[in-house]
Amino acid sequence: MSLTGLLDVVASDPALVEAARSALAGDRRHLDLVGPPAARPFAVAALARALADASEANRGRPVLAVTATGREAEDLAAALGSLLPPDSVAEFPAWETLPHERLSPRSDTVGRRLAVLRRILHPRADDPAAGPLQVIVAPVRSVLQPQVKGLAELVPVSLSVREEVDLEDLVRRLSAAAYQRVELVEKRGEFAVRGAHPGRLPAHRGAPAAGGVLGRRGRGDPLLQGRRPAFAGDRPARSVGPALP
Repeated sequence: MSLTGLLDVVASDPALVEAARSALAGDRRHLDLVGPPAARPFAVAALARALADASEANRGRPVLAVTATGREAEDLAAALGSLLPPDSVAEFPAWETLPHERLSPRSDTVGRRLAVLRRILHPRADDPAAGPLQVIVAPVRSVLQPQVKGLAELVPVSLSVREEVDLEDLVRRLSAAAYQRVELVEKRGEFAVRGAHPGRLPAHRGAPAAGGVLGRRGRGDPLLQGRRPAFAGDRPARSVGPALP
C-alpha cells in the first residue's frame, strides 16, 4: 500500500523541515528528534526525499537508518516501502555468526549484503532492483561488523534470454562468485550443470523458489528461457520472463 500522500502532509512538519535542512547544510553534527516510534519511518522518508530533491552536491546520497535489532530493521524497511519507491529501500542484514565463531554466515545473508554494497557504488539505471538507493536500513550489529575492502567491486553474474553464453566461462564466473558446483541444486549458492543446461539458486533472493534453470538447445546456442526450479526433482517448473539475474 502506498502512503506517499500521507508523507506529503507529515513532511511539512516544522521539525522535519528543519532536520532535512540541517542534514543538507551539514552545519549540525547532532540533531535529536523526539517522537513516537510510528514517526520514525516518516522522519527517515522525509530526509530521503529531501536528499533526492537536493542540489547536485547532495543528490544521490542515501540515508543510513540504524536500528537496535534485526527485527526493527525489517519493520522499518517494510514501512519505508510504503512511503518511498520499494526498490529504493534496502536492508543491510547482520551476520548470524560472531567473529570468534568458526562458522560462515548464511549464503543469502552474504548475497544480500553484497547486493547492497554494489548498489551503493555502482547503481544501474536500467534495473530498478539494482538501481540507486534512497534508504539503507541496518541493525547496529551490521554496521559494527568489519567490511573487507573491495566487496562492492565484485561484478554479479547476470544472464538474459537470447544472450550467448560460453558454458565454461559461466561455470568459472559462478565458481569465482563462491557458488558451489553440485550434482543437485538444493540450497542457495549452489549450481549444477546438466549437459548444456546450467542451473543455479541466487544467493540473495528472498523466496526459496527464486532460483533458475537455464535452457538452450546445445552448446554455443543462446539462452532460450529461464525457469524457476521444481525442487522435488531439480527440473524447470515455470518461465520467469526475459531475464534471470
